[in-house]
Order: sequence, then structure tokens, then C-alpha cells
Amino acid sequence: MSFKSALLSIVPKIGKNNESSREKWLKETLKRTPKNTRILDAGAGNQRYKKYCSHLKYTSQDFGQYDGKGDNSALQTGEFDYGELDIISDILSIPEPENSFDTIMCIEVLEHLPYPDKALTEFNRLLKPNGTLIITAPFCSLTHFSPYHFSSGFNKYWYEHHLADQNFKNIKMTRNGNFYEYLAQEIHRVGSVSSQYSNSKPNIIELLGIYITLKMLSRLNKKNNDSGELLCFGYHVTATKNKPSRKE
Repeated sequence: MSFKSALLSIVPKIGKNNESSREKWLKETLKRTPKNTRILDAGAGNQRYKKYCSHLKYTSQDFGQYDGKGDNSALQTGEFDYGELDIISDILSIPEPENSFDTIMCIEVLEHLPYPDKALTEFNRLLKPNGTLIITAPFCSLTHFSPYHFSSGFNKYWYEHHLADQNFKNIKMTRNGNFYEYLAQEIHRVGSVSSQYSNSKPNIIELLGIYITLKMLSRLNKKNNDSGELLCFGYHVTATKNKPSRKE
């Protein structure tokens, strides 16, 4: 084994659990959702979370226009298959009556909407009173799926303000990751980014520097004391639609 291969094999794993942590949280959240309730997967994409909804009455929605290539800039998937969507529409105007769903989930979608706060208005319309809204979105993200990328991310104050403004209650937020984990995630990306944008990759000395930096971040992360308030992968959010107030 070469020195380079040996070095890569012992690179700390810090910064690698963004997606797995999010999926674990979502799986557990959906598992607690009462059986046979009607759920809308808003901005469902390729319906990758449908597998966690086998006990629910699942409805998928998306605008269905992303082809995997977008405008051929930044991060793209290359290919993209929506599968059979139940509803193809603008997320701000979903053709369903008021109070149609017990639960709505919107997973890693808000950054792709020009007016994400208006999506909350539509979710409020579609949810039954006391219905549950489940949201995840990046706190900070690289440009991806362009030209359908309109915001780098959302912090807890955005959720607190806009969900309360839409008359949601019981707003609960869980941070995914922290400052050290986020930095590590981006350091892991140096190889692929430099290959695309610098026509080069880190040499052995530079890889050693990356290894040392990741070791440092891993050590500091073990002593982490709420650095997620500065920076994290994103927030996992649930909220409940308030019942309409009685008219006097």
C-alpha cells in the first residue's frame, strides 16, 4: 500500500454523518406518526423517503422539472428520476383542498424555492388543525441543483419567526452537526472541488495537512460545547398547526 493510500485509509470520519444523521432523525419521526394518517411529501424529488412511510397514506408532490444537469454549473446529480409522482405542481399552489393532510414533510427543499416562507403558507392551508409539519433544510449549503438554488440555508430564527407568523405552535428544533463537523465536511470535499475547479488534486504533503486538520477538528469536537449555534449542517424541525380561533 502506498503512503497516500495508507493516509487516506486512516482519515478521521468526522464530517461524514450529515445525511445519515438526518435520515435517522426522519425515520424515527415518521415511525412515531400514527398509522394510516395521510402524509404529503412536498418537494419529494425521487421519493427517497417513501420507504419510511409504508404505514402511512403517502402522497408525493414535486414540480418535476429538474433533469440532473440543470444549468451545468456547480453540483449536479447527472441524472434524476422522479418516479411516478402523485402531484406535479408548483409547491406554492398544490391542487388539494384545505385541511387535506395530517402530516406534511418537506425535506431539503426550502433552499430550492425562491419564496420559502410562502411555502409555509401553503403547508398551513393544506394541514388539518393540529396537523404536523416536518422540515429539514441546510443551515449552509454549496450551490447545487442550479438554477434551482436560491438560498444557502436557514437558521433557527428563520423557523421561529416564519412558523410563528403562520400560526404554528410546538416548534421543536434539533441541530444536525456543529461547527467542527461542518468544517470537516467541507475539508473532505477539497479533493473533488479542486479536481473540478483547479484541474488538480492535493499532493501527498497537502493530504498530510488535511489529515492533521481533520485530526484537530475531531479532537476539538470531542470537547464541543454548543458550537452548533455558530454553524451546523442544518436543523430538523417539527411544528403543529394551531386550531383556528373561535369567532366571537
